[in-house]
Amino acid sequence: MKRRVIILGSTGSIGTSALDVISALSDGFEVVGLAANTSWRDLADQARRFGPVRVAMTDPASAARLKGELAGSIEVLDGEGALTELVERTECDFVLAAVVGAAALPATLAAVRLGRTVNLANKEAMVVAGSLIVPLARRTGAKLLPVDSEHSAIFQAMHAGRADEVEGVYLTASGGPFRTWSIDQITAATLEDALNHPTWDMGPKITIDSATMMNKALEVIEAKWLFDLSPASIEVVIHPESIIHSMVEFCDGSIVAQLGSPDMRTPIQYALTYPARRAGPARRLDVKSLRRMHFEPPDPQRFPALGLGHQVARTGGTSGAVLNAANEAAVEAFRSGRIRFVDIVGVTSEVLAGHNALADPTLEDLMRADAWARGQVERMIAACGTTQAS
Repeated sequence: MKRRVIILGSTGSIGTSALDVISALSDGFEVVGLAANTSWRDLADQARRFGPVRVAMTDPASAARLKGELAGSIEVLDGEGALTELVERTECDFVLAAVVGAAALPATLAAVRLGRTVNLANKEAMVVAGSLIVPLARRTGAKLLPVDSEHSAIFQAMHAGRADEVEGVYLTASGGPFRTWSIDQITAATLEDALNHPTWDMGPKITIDSATMMNKALEVIEAKWLFDLSPASIEVVIHPESIIHSMVEFCDGSIVAQLGSPDMRTPIQYALTYPARRAGPARRLDVKSLRRMHFEPPDPQRFPALGLGHQVARTGGTSGAVLNAANEAAVEAFRSGRIRFVDIVGVTSEVLAGHNALADPTLEDLMRADAWARGQVERMIAACGTTQAS
């Protein structure tokens, strides 16, 4: 039997890569649900190509256009709760959570509650609600399989030993477009500069997070929850070639690494076919062409976001929701020209510093913390002007 897949965020870079994988492995998978926010033309094309049971579009105006385009041939769910409704009403084996940000959290929780296998490309779900998702998965039997290249690498490398033999992990980072820039140069960075990633092809929000290295801060928190690690055992190392995707150190001193081309189709496919491996569409790594691989510690002065990740991993509670929401709001303000690039982390840090974390939150507590953090960002920007926020 073909395994049935729902893709939340099917028109983004992860979603389209996942559909490439499914097309290449069409004998093993069937797309039963697709979801997007506003890209109704792309979703219409995907729906006609893959023939899902139903699709979801969270933006009502875009959903109306999609309904007209599909002309009743496929059911279209719309509105704020459309992702959750898609998961709850559509029988499936996998839910690939590839929506950027916290928007897919209710749908992810619904998939876990139903005992589905959840392929996590959305690190924000674990950052915001790891304290809810992990215990819920244990109760329902849901499997959480990482799609982030770094966490997939850790997941694969951990097969070399037992969990109690793991001493620590190294999350590798490309360093983004500003790896060699001075603080003065980073201060003057434009949106075009921040979107010019040297190795990975990602959406704008994730690319900007890579430029600030907030993506690594979020990955530290995600690794804590996914692999039950202490924050002190998680380190970030700069590896500009993006060939080693992460490493696991064991108690005997052995370090096991996972290598591959910088192609997201590899971790996506592994999450879908686990524990099996199959030939797929991802680019192969030509080991014979490799001459050198470089590693360096990150500079905390130029990339202060990393410290926030370890801080939140230690604090827990609602602090993850606040960090994620403040960063999302600050990134959007930068993209719209309201703050400078360096203000993204500055604003996020100030909002986090002003939050009294609740230790054992409910989902409602997390949503309130999210809304509070976004409101604080707006108040700070309004108080400091549109080009200076910190």
